[in-house]
Amino acid sequence: MSLSNFTFYTKSNQRSLLLIAFKLLRRNNQKFVTSSPVKMSRPKVLITRPDIPAAGLNLLKEQCDVVLWEKPEPIPKSVLLSKIQNMDGVYCLLTDKIDEEVLNAAGPQLKVVASMSVGVDHLDLQALKKRNIKVGYTPGILTDATAELAVALLLATSRRLIEANRAIYKGEWKAWSPTWMCGPGLSGSTVGIVGLGRIGIQVARCLNSFNTAKILYTSRSIKQEASEFGGEKVELDMLLEESDFVIVTTALTPDTRQMFNKNTFKKMKRSAIFINVSRGEVVDQSALIEALKSGIIRAAGLDVMTPEPIPLDSELLKLNNCVALPHIGSAATETREEMSIITAKNIIAVLKGTPTEMPAPLQL
Repeated sequence: MSLSNFTFYTKSNQRSLLLIAFKLLRRNNQKFVTSSPVKMSRPKVLITRPDIPAAGLNLLKEQCDVVLWEKPEPIPKSVLLSKIQNMDGVYCLLTDKIDEEVLNAAGPQLKVVASMSVGVDHLDLQALKKRNIKVGYTPGILTDATAELAVALLLATSRRLIEANRAIYKGEWKAWSPTWMCGPGLSGSTVGIVGLGRIGIQVARCLNSFNTAKILYTSRSIKQEASEFGGEKVELDMLLEESDFVIVTTALTPDTRQMFNKNTFKKMKRSAIFINVSRGEVVDQSALIEALKSGIIRAAGLDVMTPEPIPLDSELLKLNNCVALPHIGSAATETREEMSIITAKNIIAVLKGTPTEMPAPLQL
């Protein structure tokens, strides 16, 4: 073999080796690019009902691993204790009691509890604060819907709409009658609102357009918004004595629990109509039933009761002077959807490490 041939052979081998090396490198790079990336662990969120509006559910599914209680009913305590283990967040409702036992079962990694409600009496706030768990809720968004329902309930009760409707099907409507199914009107009346928060203010704004003579309210402080409708802050006893309609929109606290009892109802006018859209526990229900049966007050309209749902054999449901609704104060489609979104965003903000971005944090 000549020197020139040897040189050509060597260069040919060099080129072959370089080509082989290049192919190997490209193959390895392709494997690296096309192989599945390592999955980062996503936070886990328990949702205590499957039938929450899709808007909120989808937001959570985009960023979290979601665990759903599969039945459209309140989650049993035993199931909640089991499913909440190792969760980073909880999406709950006012029907879910989040107490010390539940938080102990959850474990130390739980960072946020968000409730699709404005009321938080179902949450053990002290236990949550002790663990530095953030709490979200949904104030403000349900104000209009609940106020609308309060007005609707007042009108249905005072003008005896349900009773009159039933009378048709019972064959009791024989002819137009000057006194049959009469009830008190709002025009010229005195309305008392117990607890003038967001909902109470909106109720007063709505009722003011019915030409009421006076709107009284109870509150810890004078509300500047009351000047819009000529509202007057008074003590509870005065409100009860003077009001033709008593509307309860106060929050449930140890101070307001069963504030409406036998003695309270006796202070009201015998012609008064009582409306409750806050919480059932604000009322001593047995005292209310007795007041309605004995004529201590004229009638009652209730969106909340104790317990919920109320047993079908309850005396309350047998009274013609009581209109009962199944806790539907915020049940406007748009309202419930927005509530679900706010609840989801409260959770996502905390799990992203940006709790200051929670749309509705509860200050503990």
